[in-house]
Amino acid sequence: MLFDLRGRGRRRTVQFIYLGLALLMGGGLVLFGVGGATSGGLFDAFSSNNNTNTSTSYTKQIKAEEKRVTVNPKDAAAWAKLASLRLAEGSSRGGFDGKPSGLAEFRQASAAWEKYTALNPPKYDLNVARQMVNLYGTTGLNEPDKAVAVLDVIVEQSPPDVSLYQQYAQLAYVAGQNRKGDLAAAKAVALSPKAQRPQVKAALASIKQQVAQAAAQGAAAAAQGAGASTATPAPTSTAAPATTTTPKK
Repeated sequence: MLFDLRGRGRRRTVQFIYLGLALLMGGGLVLFGVGGATSGGLFDAFSSNNNTNTSTSYTKQIKAEEKRVTVNPKDAAAWAKLASLRLAEGSSRGGFDGKPSGLAEFRQASAAWEKYTALNPPKYDLNVARQMVNLYGTTGLNEPDKAVAVLDVIVEQSPPDVSLYQQYAQLAYVAGQNRKGDLAAAKAVALSPKAQRPQVKAALASIKQQVAQAAAQGAAAAAQGAGASTATPAPTSTAAPATTTTPKK
């Protein structure tokens, strides 16, 4: 995990950092996924407003899918749907804003997705896969490495797409997987219209640099906080008890 978001205020701070990185792209290339067939981009991956305003409960549907996987644990479609429903329920409970009940549902969604992938379906449900990228974003479960793993599947099953590789590069940098990020960035540049290639290349390079700086600052702050919490307080001096002398008669 690149950033620990459990401290008060850290989740919102990191969210602002990455929304700021998205703005560097300009022109909507990544922010709204313009220029390719893939909907969304960095904004979708990290937005905390993703479906959090709905009051819909998915409890009945979740129970129905749980019965299906109990009867047939190898029902891949049921596991995928259960993951999607758990994610939707968690979102409705404020999971993208860090609320405990929502995050609990998110973890259930992640578990269902892992059950789904363990079955090695011949073709993954890409709609659910894109939802899982959102789930593993920094305002969800804050597991960008898992988001990259899901994107591996999406990239493999999708036609070449500029915005998809842009999103892949950004998440890989956030996950600390710079090699994958560089390869995806190069692919995004190659797939871009010739006139836009310098802009895309510069923007992704800037994002890589900004992520590295944010990581360094976060590590320095964490080290400073750890040092302060483990510092040994200076010993306090205690005055020796006063002695009294009885005068001789």
